[in-house]
Amino acid sequence: MRREWAALPGTVVTEIAERVGGIIDVRPALTGNHAEIASSVVGTSGMVFVKAATTGLSVQTLRYELAATGAVDRFPPAVLWHFERDGWLVVGAELLDGPHPDLSPGSPDLDLLQVTLKALQGKSAPPGTWFTPAGRLGFALPEMQGRTLVHSDINPTNLILTANGLRVVDWAWTTEAASWVELALLVQWLIGSGHSPAQAEEWLGQFPAWTSVGRDTLDAFAAMNAAKWAVKAEQSADGWVHDLAAWTCAWAKHRSAAG
Repeated sequence: MRREWAALPGTVVTEIAERVGGIIDVRPALTGNHAEIASSVVGTSGMVFVKAATTGLSVQTLRYELAATGAVDRFPPAVLWHFERDGWLVVGAELLDGPHPDLSPGSPDLDLLQVTLKALQGKSAPPGTWFTPAGRLGFALPEMQGRTLVHSDINPTNLILTANGLRVVDWAWTTEAASWVELALLVQWLIGSGHSPAQAEEWLGQFPAWTSVGRDTLDAFAAMNAAKWAVKAEQSADGWVHDLAAWTCAWAKHRSAAG
């Protein structure tokens, strides 16, 4: 859950200030709520994106993010520094400034996403502890097990268009799984961007990891994911939760009708 910058102990703020050459301004992130602290910090040496955590799951996911961004080249923001002080884990990373891509049907940004996904599909998880499919999603199938490092939350707000191509942020939920799981989790966001379920599946058909998955497996994944978000929608008034419930339900209905 997001907290105010003032929640940081003075000792932590002092060390951040030393690393940025003195703090001129702090601008809280406008989206996301995983990290307890997520802010752009303006210092005399430039701008840095700072994440910090002090409680159980928040620290765990920030450690995963730190490990993942160190293991994956080119796409994540570069980690500039990190430290632990007075119970807080603090990470300073490259600040990526740019628009989010348009993932609607026919958008040229889909070509950039294709390049990114193909590169990430080949990344094996390095030794270490990562989320399992069940731990990340709350459900699992035997076919979801694998050795690929899966971001597991690739959506438009976690994608940034830069002069050097598409970049991927927020690696807090990095999971060790089969590579097709990344693609299956993208279906809902393609639907949310204007694709029909059939169009989303057609676009994903260019990836061998997608075409190699059995129909029954995708049917079961779609049904379980839709059921999960339906329950969440019953328990939450947040618009984004209800959007995901609608999009995952649309995919599950499509798979059921096509079965």
